[in-house]
Amino acid sequence: MNLPVISRPLEPALFARAPGLERHRVAPGGLTVIALEPGDRLEVIDLEGDQRAELLAFDETGREALAALGLLSSPGANFIGLLLNDGSRESQHVANGLRKRHIDARHLPTAARLWPAGTPAGFSRSLTASANLLVIAAAPGGQVAVDSQQRTSELRLIIQRANPSSLLVPALPAPLGELVDEFTIAPGTARDYIVAPGQYIQVIDVAGRQCSDFVAFDRRGLDAGREIDLDPTVTRTLNGNAYPGPGLFSRFFDRDLQPMLEVVRDTVGRHDTFALACTARYYEAQGYFGHANCSDNISRALAAHGVQGRRGWPAINFFFNTGVDAHQQLTLDEPWSRPGDYVLLRAMRELVCASSSCPDDIDPANGWQPTDIHIRVYADKERFSIAMANRKTPDADPVLTRESGFHPGTSALTRQFVNYRGWWTPTQFDGYGTLAEYHACREKVAVMDLSALRKFEVLGPDAEALLNHCLTRDVRKLSVGQVVYSAMCHEHGGMLDDGTLLRLGPDAFRWIGGEDFGGDWLRQQAEKLGMKVWIKSASEQIHNIAVQGPLARELLKQMIWTPGTQPKLEELGWFRFLIGRLDDYDGAPLMVSRTGYTGELGYEIWCHPNDAMQLWQRLWQLGEPLGLAPLGLHALDMLRIEAGLIFAGYEFSDQTDPFEAGIGFCVPLKSKQDDFIGRDALLRRKEHPMQQLVGLQLDGNEPAAHGDCVHVGRARVGVITSATRSPVLGKNIALCRLAVDYCAPGTRVEIGKLDGQQKRIGATVAASTVAYDPDKSRVRA
Repeated sequence: MNLPVISRPLEPALFARAPGLERHRVAPGGLTVIALEPGDRLEVIDLEGDQRAELLAFDETGREALAALGLLSSPGANFIGLLLNDGSRESQHVANGLRKRHIDARHLPTAARLWPAGTPAGFSRSLTASANLLVIAAAPGGQVAVDSQQRTSELRLIIQRANPSSLLVPALPAPLGELVDEFTIAPGTARDYIVAPGQYIQVIDVAGRQCSDFVAFDRRGLDAGREIDLDPTVTRTLNGNAYPGPGLFSRFFDRDLQPMLEVVRDTVGRHDTFALACTARYYEAQGYFGHANCSDNISRALAAHGVQGRRGWPAINFFFNTGVDAHQQLTLDEPWSRPGDYVLLRAMRELVCASSSCPDDIDPANGWQPTDIHIRVYADKERFSIAMANRKTPDADPVLTRESGFHPGTSALTRQFVNYRGWWTPTQFDGYGTLAEYHACREKVAVMDLSALRKFEVLGPDAEALLNHCLTRDVRKLSVGQVVYSAMCHEHGGMLDDGTLLRLGPDAFRWIGGEDFGGDWLRQQAEKLGMKVWIKSASEQIHNIAVQGPLARELLKQMIWTPGTQPKLEELGWFRFLIGRLDDYDGAPLMVSRTGYTGELGYEIWCHPNDAMQLWQRLWQLGEPLGLAPLGLHALDMLRIEAGLIFAGYEFSDQTDPFEAGIGFCVPLKSKQDDFIGRDALLRRKEHPMQQLVGLQLDGNEPAAHGDCVHVGRARVGVITSATRSPVLGKNIALCRLAVDYCAPGTRVEIGKLDGQQKRIGATVAASTVAYDPDKSRVRA
């Protein structure tokens, strides 16, 4: 007899799947405050290893209560006290909250240290509360020099509640600021509310996987008898996006094409503005007569304001996961939202709003289990950072978009920023523009903020062996002071990431790539092999700018001081780095590598965020006489395509091996004797290639675009990975992943437009992927 098949998908971080489990993040060099009840179990995890942990506990009267967790204070464990009295806005906010619990942050007792130094990654300690407690957990650490590798890293707190809520509803997140109003909307209901100009609306998915329809009307318009409402179609058209997100395209517009709301934060990034709020007709068509629906609920909520009811409301469907597939079919699936996820909006005029908690339980729209939506309205005096949330792994804690240490300098020159891998990065600069920025890099010198690159310190006696096992390059040949470009591959040969590796010492390396998961992956491999090595995240504590162009050396030699043990700036070789100072012996510590992503002579400068603006200002002071210009992502894309340099998600993915991505030179299968991850698969793939990355030169002036199909006759034989118009060459060029049968230079192919058949652009396979300076004489100059 066959047993029934049961669905048990992997769904990390969903409250409904584990209602007694809570997760919290302790930021590097920061602290987190949590409340425990008797019987609650707290697990503190050192995610990256070699990270200290301090903990304080207080009872309901505000007295120190470490004993209720089975702990004793540790001499000298005073990081929490120092942090809460450093004068920062954040510390004052926490101190004010503690004061309400009868705890004086100015006179804190000594904390408990949970473990000694040198703990391995994943080390943890479990504690059980014997009373009601307020607990402060901290990850001690501070600023370190750019050439030091002793980075502070995050801790994770896991709480297993002894008495989880019988309602299966997680606790609401703490308010973001001063509340004007808040209320909960039960599933299958809707509620109206009024917000003043400048006030903020936070729509919170309490338990995760729940949709909320939102409509808004101009209140003055209603007073005058006009229904001026928020319009999804106008919003999509004016933004050019399906859904407004924080940053450049952040506005919701009304039917008169005037802005009503601004998206300030979004921790989900996946919503719907294609369709109506659910209607009675939808449920009737499925056989569910009389089913509650959002459209009728919204009509009832707005009736008190004189708004005419509608059978179907064109609402903004927050958290609703819909899309249009390749066959033009409207699709839906479970929302991406997790417990506590939210959208934060700012009202641009006085509005009458209505929000619902969707009752749909007949399809995946609410994860098959409708739950609460919570609304908070904040005062107009509050100021919130513009941000989206990013997770490096599905079960990781969300981190809001960050600004680099150079942001005060770049933001003074432009408001054109994009959320690039969790960091606000300029796309182009006011008063310059993409072409001017491009030409400055080709002819003079340009500077770009590249702090979004991920940095990881790899330390310990097994560091070299680990990296040699995980990277395609032969790491044993890398000298101290040298940089090497390498691929990082999965077992099947597909690429996880590409990046550069710096050797700072015999057992000390720094990996710089684009993928946040790279550090976790290195840790996983080290654990499998039982290696003594630590991989510490350094992205928050090392920020970097690229200085690129023919005059880069002339500029930097005026401002980089090096001791006698290091090469001078003008002596620095290609793919080498130096450790120096800004201007003189007492200047800010810096590292300079002779690397770049433009195909020009160039350098990257690495510093602590606290020193970033000093470096930025000095660069401009010395660079303006040389014609220094800022460089945005749009101009960088033109430069790197001309230079045949690859980009994640375009030239490579986990389905593409280094040979197909055009970087086979970094896989020395013959000379590297040691085994490495993916070697066997790469041997097979090299012997039997299916595709190759080539350069194309297009006929005429019509451009290609990423994703365009490439044909020979009727057959599709390739895809455009990246394309641009080369200002220097005066022609359209592209990088293309092409079937090996058609990769000979001079082969004619056609780029398909429209449906791929109705319009074609002729193109010729070039001799190299490098369209500009193929022998790299400029970058080696």
